[in-house]
Amino acid sequence: MIRTGFRPLVVFLVLFVLFPLSGCERKKRDIDLSMYLYRDTKDLVRFVYDASKILEKKGMTAIEEFRQNISQYRTPDYYLYVYSMDATNLFHAGIPEMEGQNLMNIRDKNGKYISKLILNAIDNPVNPHGWVHYTWVEPGKFYPVPKSSCHFKVTASDGNQFFIGGGIDYPHDEKEFIRIVVDDAVNRIENEGKQAIAAIADPVSQYNYRNERVFVFYENGTILVSPATSDYFQLTSIIDCVDEGGHKPFRKALERLKEREYTWEVFLSKSRYQRGLIKKSLYLRKAQLSGKTVYVGAVTDLPQPP
Repeated sequence: MIRTGFRPLVVFLVLFVLFPLSGCERKKRDIDLSMYLYRDTKDLVRFVYDASKILEKKGMTAIEEFRQNISQYRTPDYYLYVYSMDATNLFHAGIPEMEGQNLMNIRDKNGKYISKLILNAIDNPVNPHGWVHYTWVEPGKFYPVPKSSCHFKVTASDGNQFFIGGGIDYPHDEKEFIRIVVDDAVNRIENEGKQAIAAIADPVSQYNYRNERVFVFYENGTILVSPATSDYFQLTSIIDCVDEGGHKPFRKALERLKEREYTWEVFLSKSRYQRGLIKKSLYLRKAQLSGKTVYVGAVTDLPQPP
């Protein structure tokens, strides 16, 4: 039994322990990261998000704070950058030489307009963390590597607007990445009709990156945008295509889509990097195009066992 004289001390100790913990828990939960499979991705989004809150609170003065604490904003894995909304670089922890330059028309080696993709991403409701995918040069290196970057649009207390971001070189291919581009393609098809098809097929659009490509086909399997070939040659049908285990993932997906809005299907594929088969994931959704049902999807790798 606790003596009466000790009760205030016990209450104080309980509150002392719980209050800081509850504050930490609130900090962890103020941004949802549950859609990501990999720790590297979660760490990057948290890194950029935390910096965005500083920028939101302090505005232009935060730029100098970032610069004075550069070691916090340039790690071996990623670095921070800040732009005005006209794509003028204000701070770049990885390549300071870019500061002060307007990079609205900068392109990667594949012709992707990086800043324009970012400006589209930060205003896209299906892309809450502003992901874009492109090739870039690592600081101090001379050859391009695959990169995925997340971004936040910030309206600061001083009235200035910015976008802030950071990226990972050689990123994991998250399922969330293809969820974003497929959902965006569905919205575009239903809002723009046939005009959206050319945009989805465009190799420098957000719908095509690394080995991922959004594809579109009719209910009978006729392909509008191929998952594998260019416009001058199209597969005749996709529904009965089989994986390396002899399964028909598209046929199975279409059956599931009779009762749901979207589906994820796992199938087997060969890999250039290992002897055994690997697992891939197909994400597929329905859309309406000129009064007809079409299916919109993409494929990505799944985490592989060690």
